[in-house]
Amino acid sequence: MRLALRLAAKGRGRTSPNPLVGAVVVSGGRMVGQGYHRRVGGPHAEIHALHDAGRRAAGATLYLTLEPCVHRKKRTPPCVPTVIQSAVRRVVIAMPDPNPLVNGKGIRALRRAGVRVEVGRLQAEAERLNEAYSHRVRTGRPFVTLKAAMTLDGKIAAAGGESQWITGKAARRDAHRLRAGSDAILVGIGTALADDPRLTVRLTGRRARSERRPQPLRVVLDSRLRFPLSARMVKARAGGPVVVMTTATASKSRGAALEQKGVQVVRVPGAVSRVSLRYAVRALASLGISRLLVEGGGEVNAAFLKAGLVDRVVLYVAPKLLGGGDAVGVIGGASRRLAKALLLAPPNVTRLGNDLRLEARIHSPSKVKPKM
Repeated sequence: MRLALRLAAKGRGRTSPNPLVGAVVVSGGRMVGQGYHRRVGGPHAEIHALHDAGRRAAGATLYLTLEPCVHRKKRTPPCVPTVIQSAVRRVVIAMPDPNPLVNGKGIRALRRAGVRVEVGRLQAEAERLNEAYSHRVRTGRPFVTLKAAMTLDGKIAAAGGESQWITGKAARRDAHRLRAGSDAILVGIGTALADDPRLTVRLTGRRARSERRPQPLRVVLDSRLRFPLSARMVKARAGGPVVVMTTATASKSRGAALEQKGVQVVRVPGAVSRVSLRYAVRALASLGISRLLVEGGGEVNAAFLKAGLVDRVVLYVAPKLLGGGDAVGVIGGASRRLAKALLLAPPNVTRLGNDLRLEARIHSPSKVKPKM
């Protein structure tokens, strides 16, 4: 099962809105087939593994990181009939699929066909692997990571907007790996106008070339459609699709001009002056986004935190002190009372050159985890 989990992870950044799934076929104590879900619209992991095993699958054990699908509301045929036809004797599944179209149905179908089924082998590891997929299925919104590079005193830019570069090369490389594992990257219009970012994954080296993945969707929150037609995101079409999320009252002609440039304009409900973040993330989930990376400025960061939409924070901290009350802080908006401060779970800390990477979950003791 550990091999199946490692195989499943190879599909990261390629399979959304589908989950990450790996499969291994074992016969007589030897692995005779393996596979993983490589891309959305392509064959699922068990199909690859069973094809790899061929006739050797008969009487074998199939290890799966996720319950096989049994429904037809997708691009590919259901996998359970293929598993049954392969004549495997036993199927070991790490975790049930939380999707209501599947949950338990695939397991029951296999058992009705006389296949021995075991569930729960390395389940915790499998659930971590597909945390974002499960989160979207259960909540109707993406798993949101808030990412920022900041100085030791919490500044993300000088008063004049200067921010390149706060952190060193090692931290920036890691940030691009974080982008590569995301389905979409989001910024506010302030960041888009001030920095004119490309928001692309830029990794180099042999491994990066061999693991080339589609560029994440690039999302800009822009209530008044000020996003310029000359922006680098618009010009760099190879960098992936661009979505501008705006309000229903924003200029129709401006929206049409952006769409002529290949930008998708999505209008979501909300106040005249601001895009509703709750509607925005649900709209992104409907586009198949499971992993959303927020790289906004202080105000966008504050708005996501205030709305309770952040699930994880990743902060790259440079050993620098910028100072100044007019410098840009990592979280803007109105300050909280100390008693109302957001709590984070104990962070994982990694050294990257001279910088630190802090990763932590938002501590939400009031939220009850849904039952599997």
